[in-house]
Amino acid sequence: MDVEAFLSALTFQAGYNTTIVTIGAILLGWAGGMVGTFLLLRRRSLVSDALSHATLPGVGIAFLVMASLGGTGRFLPGLLLGAALSALAGLATVEWITRRTRLQADAAIGAVLSVFFGFGIVLLTVIQSVQIGQQAGIGSFLLGSTSGMLRSEAITLAILAGGTALAVFFLRRTLTLVAFDETFARARGISIRRSDLLLMLLVLAVTVTGLRIVGLVLIIALVIIPPVAARFWTERVDHMLLISAGIGAVSGYLGTALSASIDDLPTGPIIVLVATGLFAVSLLFAPVRGVFSGLYRARAFSWKVHRRQGLLALNRGEAIYDRKTIFVLLAEGFMRRDGSITPPGVVAAKLAAEEEALWSLYLRENPDSLHRAHGMLLDPIEERLGAGEINALRLRHYAATRQMVEAMA
Repeated sequence: MDVEAFLSALTFQAGYNTTIVTIGAILLGWAGGMVGTFLLLRRRSLVSDALSHATLPGVGIAFLVMASLGGTGRFLPGLLLGAALSALAGLATVEWITRRTRLQADAAIGAVLSVFFGFGIVLLTVIQSVQIGQQAGIGSFLLGSTSGMLRSEAITLAILAGGTALAVFFLRRTLTLVAFDETFARARGISIRRSDLLLMLLVLAVTVTGLRIVGLVLIIALVIIPPVAARFWTERVDHMLLISAGIGAVSGYLGTALSASIDDLPTGPIIVLVATGLFAVSLLFAPVRGVFSGLYRARAFSWKVHRRQGLLALNRGEAIYDRKTIFVLLAEGFMRRDGSITPPGVVAAKLAAEEEALWSLYLRENPDSLHRAHGMLLDPIEERLGAGEINALRLRHYAATRQMVEAMA
Protein backbone atom coordinates (compact mmCIF):
# COMPACT_ATOMS: atom_id res chain seq x y z
CA MET A 1 0.00 0.00 0.00
CA ASP A 2 1.20 3.48 -0.90
CA VAL A 3 1.15 5.21 2.49
CA GLU A 4 1.58 8.66 0.96
CA ALA A 5 -1.36 8.09 -1.38
CA PHE A 6 -3.43 6.76 1.53
CA LEU A 7 -2.72 9.84 3.64
CA SER A 8 -3.49 12.07 0.67
CA ALA A 9 -6.85 10.33 0.24
CA LEU A 10 -7.60 10.67 3.95
CA THR A 11 -6.87 14.39 3.84
CA PHE A 12 -8.87 14.90 0.60
CA GLN A 13 -5.74 15.81 -1.37
CA ALA A 14 -5.76 12.93 -3.86
CA GLY A 15 -7.47 14.88 -6.61
CA TYR A 16 -10.83 16.48 -7.13
CA ASN A 17 -12.53 13.37 -8.49
CA THR A 18 -11.25 11.16 -5.68
CA THR A 19 -12.35 13.75 -3.13
CA ILE A 20 -15.87 13.87 -4.56
CA VAL A 21 -16.07 10.07 -4.62
CA THR A 22 -14.86 9.93 -1.01
CA ILE A 23 -17.45 12.47 0.11
CA GLY A 24 -20.12 10.53 -1.78
CA ALA A 25 -19.06 7.27 -0.10
CA ILE A 26 -19.11 8.96 3.34
CA LEU A 27 -22.60 10.31 2.73
CA LEU A 28 -23.74 6.95 1.37
CA GLY A 29 -22.43 5.15 4.47
CA TRP A 30 -24.05 7.77 6.72
CA ALA A 31 -27.41 7.43 4.95
CA GLY A 32 -27.20 3.64 4.83
CA GLY A 33 -26.47 3.45 8.56
CA MET A 34 -29.39 5.72 9.42
CA VAL A 35 -31.91 3.95 7.18
CA GLY A 36 -30.62 0.54 8.23
CA THR A 37 -31.24 1.37 11.89
CA PHE A 38 -34.98 1.64 11.37
CA LEU A 39 -34.98 -1.29 8.97
CA LEU A 40 -33.36 -3.43 11.68
CA LEU A 41 -35.77 -2.21 14.36
CA ARG A 42 -38.72 -3.04 12.08
CA ARG A 43 -37.20 -6.47 11.36
CA ARG A 44 -37.25 -5.79 7.62
CA SER A 45 -33.53 -6.11 6.88
CA LEU A 46 -34.04 -8.79 4.24
CA VAL A 47 -36.21 -6.42 2.20
CA SER A 48 -33.13 -4.38 1.32
CA ASP A 49 -31.60 -7.48 -0.28
CA ALA A 50 -34.65 -7.93 -2.52
CA LEU A 51 -34.63 -4.24 -3.42
CA SER A 52 -30.95 -4.23 -4.34
CA HIS A 53 -31.19 -7.30 -6.58
CA ALA A 54 -34.41 -6.03 -8.16
CA THR A 55 -32.59 -2.95 -9.47
CA LEU A 56 -30.53 -4.89 -12.03
CA PRO A 57 -33.28 -5.37 -14.67
CA GLY A 58 -34.07 -1.66 -14.47
CA VAL A 59 -30.46 -0.77 -15.18
CA GLY A 60 -30.42 -3.05 -18.22
CA ILE A 61 -33.75 -1.84 -19.60
CA ALA A 62 -32.83 1.82 -19.04
CA PHE A 63 -29.57 1.29 -20.94
CA LEU A 64 -31.33 -0.37 -23.87
CA VAL A 65 -33.97 2.36 -24.02
CA MET A 66 -31.48 5.23 -23.92
CA ALA A 67 -29.13 3.52 -26.38
CA SER A 68 -31.97 2.79 -28.81
CA LEU A 69 -32.87 6.49 -28.77
CA GLY A 70 -29.43 7.33 -30.07
CA GLY A 71 -27.57 8.02 -26.85
CA THR A 72 -24.67 6.22 -25.21
CA GLY A 73 -26.93 4.53 -22.70
CA ARG A 74 -24.58 5.54 -19.87
CA PHE A 75 -26.50 8.60 -18.63
CA LEU A 76 -26.38 7.97 -14.85
CA PRO A 77 -29.67 9.67 -13.82
CA GLY A 78 -31.48 7.59 -16.46
CA LEU A 79 -29.86 4.38 -15.24
CA LEU A 80 -30.70 5.22 -11.63
CA LEU A 81 -34.30 6.01 -12.60
CA GLY A 82 -34.59 2.63 -14.30
CA ALA A 83 -33.09 0.93 -11.24
CA ALA A 84 -35.57 2.72 -8.97
CA LEU A 85 -38.58 1.76 -11.08
CA SER A 86 -37.43 -1.84 -11.26
CA ALA A 87 -36.88 -1.97 -7.50
CA LEU A 88 -40.36 -0.49 -6.93
CA ALA A 89 -41.79 -3.21 -9.14
CA GLY A 90 -39.94 -5.81 -7.08
CA LEU A 91 -41.20 -4.29 -3.82
CA ALA A 92 -44.77 -4.22 -5.17
CA THR A 93 -44.44 -7.85 -6.20
CA VAL A 94 -43.28 -8.86 -2.72
CA GLU A 95 -46.16 -6.92 -1.19
CA TRP A 96 -48.69 -8.52 -3.54
CA ILE A 97 -47.42 -12.06 -2.92
CA THR A 98 -47.44 -11.53 0.86
CA ARG A 99 -50.99 -10.15 0.90
CA ARG A 100 -52.63 -12.35 -1.74
CA THR A 101 -51.07 -15.73 -1.00
CA ARG A 102 -50.19 -17.81 2.03
CA LEU A 103 -46.48 -17.38 1.48
CA GLN A 104 -44.51 -15.66 4.21
CA ALA A 105 -42.48 -12.53 3.55
CA ASP A 106 -39.15 -14.36 3.47
CA ALA A 107 -40.37 -16.77 0.78
CA ALA A 108 -41.77 -13.91 -1.29
CA ILE A 109 -38.51 -11.96 -0.95
CA GLY A 110 -36.47 -15.00 -1.99
CA ALA A 111 -38.61 -15.57 -5.05
CA VAL A 112 -38.54 -11.95 -6.19
CA LEU A 113 -34.82 -11.63 -5.49
CA SER A 114 -33.87 -14.65 -7.60
CA VAL A 115 -36.26 -13.93 -10.48
CA PHE A 116 -35.38 -10.25 -10.85
CA PHE A 117 -31.66 -10.88 -10.47
CA GLY A 118 -31.73 -13.69 -13.01
CA PHE A 119 -33.62 -11.48 -15.46
CA GLY A 120 -31.08 -8.72 -14.91
CA ILE A 121 -28.15 -11.05 -15.67
CA VAL A 122 -29.87 -12.12 -18.89
CA LEU A 123 -30.30 -8.46 -19.88
CA LEU A 124 -26.62 -7.73 -19.19
CA THR A 125 -25.66 -10.67 -21.38
CA VAL A 126 -27.88 -9.34 -24.17
CA ILE A 127 -26.38 -5.85 -23.78
CA GLN A 128 -22.85 -7.24 -24.18
CA SER A 129 -23.84 -8.97 -27.42
CA VAL A 130 -25.56 -6.06 -29.18
CA GLN A 131 -23.68 -3.24 -30.81
CA ILE A 132 -25.52 -0.21 -29.45
CA GLY A 133 -24.46 2.44 -27.00
CA GLN A 134 -21.37 2.18 -24.84
CA GLN A 135 -22.01 -1.10 -23.07
CA ALA A 136 -18.47 -1.44 -21.72
CA GLY A 137 -18.52 -1.32 -17.95
CA ILE A 138 -22.28 -1.60 -17.54
CA GLY A 139 -21.68 -4.72 -15.46
CA SER A 140 -19.93 -2.58 -12.85
CA PHE A 141 -23.35 -2.05 -11.25
CA LEU A 142 -23.00 -5.56 -9.84
CA LEU A 143 -20.01 -4.80 -7.60
CA GLY A 144 -19.63 -1.06 -8.07
CA SER A 145 -16.84 0.88 -9.70
CA THR A 146 -15.52 4.34 -8.94
CA SER A 147 -12.41 4.29 -11.12
CA GLY A 148 -14.25 5.43 -14.23
CA MET A 149 -16.78 7.61 -12.45
CA LEU A 150 -17.29 11.03 -13.96
CA ARG A 151 -17.28 14.16 -11.83
CA SER A 152 -20.94 14.82 -12.59
CA GLU A 153 -21.84 11.26 -11.56
CA ALA A 154 -19.98 11.56 -8.27
CA ILE A 155 -21.70 14.87 -7.49
CA THR A 156 -25.10 13.36 -8.35
CA LEU A 157 -24.53 10.42 -6.00
CA ALA A 158 -23.26 12.69 -3.21
CA ILE A 159 -26.40 14.86 -3.48
CA LEU A 160 -28.68 11.81 -3.45
CA ALA A 161 -26.93 10.32 -0.41
CA GLY A 162 -26.97 13.62 1.49
CA GLY A 163 -30.65 14.17 0.70
CA THR A 164 -31.53 10.67 1.91
CA ALA A 165 -29.65 11.16 5.18
CA LEU A 166 -31.41 14.49 5.70
CA ALA A 167 -34.81 12.91 5.07
CA VAL A 168 -34.13 10.17 7.63
CA PHE A 169 -33.11 12.81 10.18
CA PHE A 170 -36.39 14.69 9.85
CA LEU A 171 -38.49 11.49 9.91
CA ARG A 172 -36.62 9.79 12.76
CA ARG A 173 -39.28 10.42 15.44
CA THR A 174 -42.11 8.95 13.38
CA LEU A 175 -40.05 5.94 12.33
CA THR A 176 -38.94 5.33 15.92
CA LEU A 177 -42.49 5.46 17.23
CA VAL A 178 -43.73 3.01 14.60
CA ALA A 179 -40.80 0.66 15.26
CA PHE A 180 -41.51 0.38 18.99
CA ASP A 181 -45.22 1.00 19.54
CA GLU A 182 -47.58 0.61 16.58
CA THR A 183 -50.67 0.97 18.77
CA PHE A 184 -49.61 4.33 20.16
CA ALA A 185 -48.51 5.43 16.67
CA ARG A 186 -51.98 4.67 15.33
CA ALA A 187 -53.52 6.58 18.23
CA ARG A 188 -51.38 9.55 17.22
CA GLY A 189 -52.83 9.36 13.72
CA ILE A 190 -49.77 7.80 12.06
CA SER A 191 -50.45 5.39 9.22
CA ILE A 192 -48.31 2.29 9.78
CA ARG A 193 -48.60 1.22 6.14
CA ARG A 194 -47.60 4.67 4.93
CA SER A 195 -44.70 4.77 7.38
CA ASP A 196 -43.42 1.38 6.21
CA LEU A 197 -43.75 2.48 2.60
CA LEU A 198 -41.79 5.62 3.38
CA LEU A 199 -39.08 3.52 5.01
CA MET A 200 -38.91 1.31 1.92
CA LEU A 201 -38.56 4.39 -0.28
CA LEU A 202 -35.65 5.56 1.86
CA VAL A 203 -34.04 2.12 1.53
CA LEU A 204 -34.64 2.35 -2.20
CA ALA A 205 -32.93 5.75 -2.30
CA VAL A 206 -29.86 4.35 -0.51
CA THR A 207 -29.85 1.29 -2.76
CA VAL A 208 -30.03 3.28 -5.98
CA THR A 209 -27.41 5.75 -4.74
CA GLY A 210 -25.00 2.97 -3.83
CA LEU A 211 -25.21 1.07 -7.12
CA ARG A 212 -22.31 2.97 -8.68
CA ILE A 213 -20.12 2.95 -5.57
CA VAL A 214 -20.52 -0.49 -3.98
CA GLY A 215 -22.82 -2.27 -6.44
CA LEU A 216 -26.19 -3.93 -5.97
CA VAL A 217 -24.66 -7.12 -4.54
CA LEU A 218 -22.87 -5.29 -1.71
CA ILE A 219 -25.12 -2.32 -0.98
CA ILE A 220 -27.11 -4.44 1.47
CA ALA A 221 -23.96 -4.60 3.62
CA LEU A 222 -24.00 -0.82 4.16
CA VAL A 223 -27.64 -1.02 5.22
CA ILE A 224 -27.33 -3.97 7.61
CA ILE A 225 -23.79 -4.09 9.02
CA PRO A 226 -23.60 -0.56 10.57
CA PRO A 227 -26.86 -0.81 12.60
CA VAL A 228 -26.05 -4.36 13.70
CA ALA A 229 -22.63 -3.17 14.88
CA ALA A 230 -24.17 -0.12 16.57
CA ARG A 231 -26.60 -2.34 18.47
CA PHE A 232 -23.69 -3.72 20.50
CA TRP A 233 -22.83 -0.26 21.84
CA THR A 234 -26.10 1.15 23.12
CA GLU A 235 -29.69 0.52 24.17
CA ARG A 236 -31.03 3.91 23.02
CA VAL A 237 -32.37 4.53 19.53
CA ASP A 238 -30.94 8.05 19.18
CA HIS A 239 -27.48 6.84 20.14
CA MET A 240 -27.81 3.78 17.91
CA LEU A 241 -28.78 6.02 14.99
CA LEU A 242 -25.69 8.19 15.39
CA ILE A 243 -23.32 5.26 15.97
CA SER A 244 -24.71 3.36 12.99
CA ALA A 245 -24.41 6.41 10.74
CA GLY A 246 -20.88 6.99 12.02
CA ILE A 247 -19.83 3.39 11.32
CA GLY A 248 -21.25 3.63 7.81
CA ALA A 249 -19.52 6.95 7.17
CA VAL A 250 -16.16 5.71 8.50
CA SER A 251 -16.48 2.59 6.36
CA GLY A 252 -17.03 4.70 3.25
CA TYR A 253 -14.21 7.06 4.20
CA LEU A 254 -11.55 4.45 4.97
CA GLY A 255 -12.66 2.07 2.21
CA THR A 256 -12.40 4.76 -0.45
CA ALA A 257 -9.01 5.90 0.85
CA LEU A 258 -7.66 2.34 0.83
CA SER A 259 -8.96 1.75 -2.67
CA ALA A 260 -7.35 4.97 -3.89
CA SER A 261 -3.96 4.04 -2.42
CA ILE A 262 -3.75 0.46 -3.76
CA ASP A 263 -3.78 -0.34 -7.47
CA ASP A 264 -6.61 -2.46 -8.87
CA LEU A 265 -8.41 -2.63 -5.53
CA PRO A 266 -12.20 -2.25 -5.98
CA THR A 267 -13.82 0.39 -3.80
CA GLY A 268 -17.11 -1.36 -3.00
CA PRO A 269 -15.73 -4.60 -1.55
CA ILE A 270 -13.13 -2.67 0.47
CA ILE A 271 -15.83 -0.46 1.99
CA VAL A 272 -17.76 -3.59 2.96
CA LEU A 273 -14.64 -5.22 4.44
CA VAL A 274 -13.94 -2.10 6.52
CA ALA A 275 -17.54 -2.17 7.77
CA THR A 276 -17.11 -5.85 8.60
CA GLY A 277 -13.95 -5.04 10.56
CA LEU A 278 -15.82 -2.40 12.56
CA PHE A 279 -18.57 -4.94 13.19
CA ALA A 280 -15.99 -7.42 14.51
CA VAL A 281 -14.58 -4.76 16.85
CA SER A 282 -18.09 -3.98 18.10
CA LEU A 283 -18.88 -7.66 18.55
CA LEU A 284 -15.79 -8.25 20.65
CA PHE A 285 -15.18 -5.00 22.55
CA ALA A 286 -18.47 -3.10 22.90
CA PRO A 287 -19.11 -2.40 26.60
CA VAL A 288 -22.88 -3.05 26.44
CA ARG A 289 -23.23 -6.28 24.45
CA GLY A 290 -19.69 -7.20 23.41
CA VAL A 291 -18.32 -10.71 23.82
CA PHE A 292 -15.49 -9.73 26.16
CA SER A 293 -17.82 -7.54 28.19
CA GLY A 294 -20.22 -10.46 28.55
CA LEU A 295 -17.41 -12.76 29.63
CA TYR A 296 -16.24 -10.20 32.17
CA ARG A 297 -19.75 -9.79 33.62
CA ALA A 298 -20.19 -13.57 33.79
CA ARG A 299 -16.86 -13.95 35.60
CA ALA A 300 -17.69 -11.10 37.98
CA PHE A 301 -21.09 -12.63 38.75
CA SER A 302 -19.53 -16.05 39.37
CA TRP A 303 -16.97 -14.44 41.69
CA LYS A 304 -19.75 -12.74 43.68
CA VAL A 305 -21.69 -15.99 44.00
CA HIS A 306 -18.70 -17.95 45.31
CA ARG A 307 -17.73 -15.08 47.62
CA ARG A 308 -21.17 -14.84 49.18
CA GLN A 309 -21.66 -18.60 49.54
CA GLY A 310 -18.18 -19.01 50.97
CA LEU A 311 -18.67 -16.25 53.57
CA LEU A 312 -22.03 -17.70 54.60
CA ALA A 313 -20.39 -21.11 55.02
CA LEU A 314 -17.60 -19.57 57.12
CA ASN A 315 -20.17 -17.80 59.28
CA ARG A 316 -21.94 -21.11 59.92
CA GLY A 317 -18.64 -22.89 60.61
CA GLU A 318 -19.12 -25.29 57.71
CA ALA A 319 -16.32 -26.95 55.76
CA ILE A 320 -15.80 -25.69 52.21
CA TYR A 321 -14.91 -28.14 49.45
CA ASP A 322 -15.59 -26.18 46.27
CA ARG A 323 -12.26 -25.22 44.69
CA LYS A 324 -13.51 -22.00 43.13
CA THR A 325 -15.01 -20.87 46.45
CA ILE A 326 -11.76 -21.67 48.26
CA PHE A 327 -9.78 -19.76 45.62
CA VAL A 328 -12.01 -16.67 45.98
CA LEU A 329 -11.81 -16.68 49.80
CA LEU A 330 -8.05 -17.12 49.71
CA ALA A 331 -7.63 -14.37 47.11
CA GLU A 332 -9.62 -11.89 49.22
CA GLY A 333 -7.83 -12.86 52.45
CA PHE A 334 -10.90 -14.25 54.22
CA MET A 335 -9.47 -17.72 54.76
CA ARG A 336 -6.08 -19.30 55.42
CA ARG A 337 -4.72 -22.26 53.47
CA ASP A 338 -5.42 -24.56 56.40
CA GLY A 339 -9.12 -23.67 56.13
CA SER A 340 -9.30 -21.40 59.19
CA ILE A 341 -10.99 -18.03 58.97
CA THR A 342 -8.99 -14.81 59.20
CA PRO A 343 -10.03 -11.75 61.26
CA PRO A 344 -11.13 -9.86 58.10
CA GLY A 345 -13.02 -13.01 57.15
CA VAL A 346 -14.90 -12.99 60.47
CA VAL A 347 -16.07 -9.44 59.84
CA ALA A 348 -16.97 -10.11 56.20
CA ALA A 349 -18.81 -13.35 57.11
CA LYS A 350 -20.96 -11.62 59.73
CA LEU A 351 -21.71 -8.79 57.32
CA ALA A 352 -22.65 -11.28 54.58
CA ALA A 353 -24.98 -13.13 56.94
CA GLU A 354 -26.65 -9.89 57.99
CA GLU A 355 -27.06 -8.75 54.37
CA GLU A 356 -28.53 -12.13 53.43
CA ALA A 357 -31.09 -11.80 56.21
CA LEU A 358 -31.94 -8.20 55.29
CA TRP A 359 -32.33 -9.05 51.61
CA SER A 360 -34.62 -11.99 52.47
CA LEU A 361 -36.76 -9.73 54.63
CA TYR A 362 -36.87 -7.08 51.90
CA LEU A 363 -38.04 -9.57 49.27
CA ARG A 364 -40.72 -10.97 51.58
CA GLU A 365 -42.05 -7.46 52.11
CA ASN A 366 -41.61 -6.43 48.45
CA PRO A 367 -42.52 -9.45 46.28
CA ASP A 368 -42.77 -7.16 43.23
CA SER A 369 -38.98 -6.83 43.31
CA LEU A 370 -38.42 -10.53 42.66
CA HIS A 371 -38.20 -9.95 38.90
CA ARG A 372 -35.07 -7.83 39.34
CA ALA A 373 -33.54 -9.79 42.21
CA HIS A 374 -31.08 -11.61 39.92
CA GLY A 375 -27.65 -10.34 40.86
CA MET A 376 -29.07 -7.70 43.18
CA LEU A 377 -28.77 -9.88 46.27
CA LEU A 378 -25.03 -10.32 45.71
CA ASP A 379 -24.28 -6.60 45.85
CA PRO A 380 -23.69 -4.68 49.11
CA ILE A 381 -27.10 -3.61 50.31
CA GLU A 382 -25.89 0.01 50.61
CA GLU A 383 -25.50 0.11 46.81
CA ARG A 384 -29.13 -0.81 46.23
CA LEU A 385 -31.16 0.68 49.07
CA GLY A 386 -31.17 3.97 50.94
CA ALA A 387 -29.83 4.37 54.47
CA GLY A 388 -33.30 4.94 55.94
CA GLU A 389 -34.72 1.82 54.30
CA ILE A 390 -31.75 -0.26 55.46
CA ASN A 391 -32.10 0.95 59.06
CA ALA A 392 -35.81 0.14 59.03
CA LEU A 393 -35.07 -3.35 57.71
CA ARG A 394 -32.37 -3.82 60.33
CA LEU A 395 -34.74 -2.83 63.17
CA ARG A 396 -37.44 -5.22 61.94
CA HIS A 397 -34.88 -8.00 61.57
CA TYR A 398 -33.55 -7.50 65.09
CA ALA A 399 -37.10 -7.45 66.46
CA ALA A 400 -37.95 -10.70 64.67
CA THR A 401 -34.72 -12.31 65.89
CA ARG A 402 -35.45 -11.24 69.49
CA GLN A 403 -38.95 -12.69 69.31
CA MET A 404 -37.59 -15.97 67.97
CA VAL A 405 -35.00 -16.18 70.75
CA GLU A 406 -37.63 -15.40 73.40
CA ALA A 407 -39.94 -18.05 71.95
CA MET A 408 -37.20 -20.65 72.07
CA ALA A 409 -36.39 -19.72 75.66
